[in-house]
Amino acid sequence: MQTYATKGTCSRQILFDVIDGKVYNVKFIGGCLGNLQGIARLVEGRDIDEVITTLKGVKCKGNTSCPDQLATALQTYKEKHQ
Repeated sequence: MQTYATKGTCSRQILFDVIDGKVYNVKFIGGCLGNLQGIARLVEGRDIDEVITTLKGVKCKGNTSCPDQLATALQTYKEKHQ
């Protein structure tokens, strides 16, 4: 399981797995529980690039959001594992 410390959001951390280029087991620590569970279910089993493209740039407070932070976490993962 991968761990990413968020920046600028109510959630503090994102946990996730990437298996064969697909995103699984997303869990947000902190934040709006219902919304974040919904995001986790929507991205389950989807291609990592599709999730990054879909969620990157979504704004909430400030210049980021929990979905945007998930995209950043996945992009960071990709850069480290290529």
